[in-house]
Amino acid sequence: GDICFTSTTIPKMLWNIQTQRKVITYEGCITQMYFFTLFAGLDILLLTVMAYDHFMAICHPLYYTVIMNSQLCELLVLVSWVISVLHSLLESLSLFRLSFCTFLEIPHFFCELNQMVQLACSDTFLNDMVMYLASVLLAGGPFAGILYSYSKIVSSIRRISSTQGKFKAFSTCASHLSVVFLFYCTSLGVYLSSAATHSSHSSAIASVMYTVVTPMLNPFIYSLRNKDIKRALKRVCEIVGIKRPIVLGQMKCP
Repeated sequence: GDICFTSTTIPKMLWNIQTQRKVITYEGCITQMYFFTLFAGLDILLLTVMAYDHFMAICHPLYYTVIMNSQLCELLVLVSWVISVLHSLLESLSLFRLSFCTFLEIPHFFCELNQMVQLACSDTFLNDMVMYLASVLLAGGPFAGILYSYSKIVSSIRRISSTQGKFKAFSTCASHLSVVFLFYCTSLGVYLSSAATHSSHSSAIASVMYTVVTPMLNPFIYSLRNKDIKRALKRVCEIVGIKRPIVLGQMKCP
């Protein structure tokens, strides 16, 4: 998901930097927006599905294998794909009803939906309504579901008597919670910064965070649960700890 998400914008951005030509066709812009909206929505829905999975694993462990079977998991992923595709189609097709000037300069490093709607020469009321409604349903709704799941998870963890049991339960969802925090905070920062400052430069910088930096960090965050990665990091720390006194000792010698 993260690879698909970043591949919608990064290759074109790197090509623009290499060739010093910031030009994209109208068809290419619509295509880029379609896939960007598709994979952004898919990321949000899959994060919600993962939150539900953690909720079942911690709050209802006895029923987990019965409820979270392969058929349900496949159904949840399929529904996420269908909703993302339909939403992306709706957003992209609604742009065809807008008219733009002959030469259009987008103050961004990719064709961002909100920027395109703002730069239209025709009435954008319907597009704004679709965009705001989709934001509430496909961003606010899943986020409310994630918050509800974690409120129940925290409540269940607090009832665990042993410290080791609490740590094990928390470590199960720590990686997912970190990714949710990064994704939503950086995404929200984009629109808050652009709304507060109306600066395309600050909006572009904030967009880099959730379109480039956050997806790059996600594999590293999830890999921290891997035992091999943990052993490798522990080994590096031990090597650094061993070498440091030797260097300091040599520095102290006359």
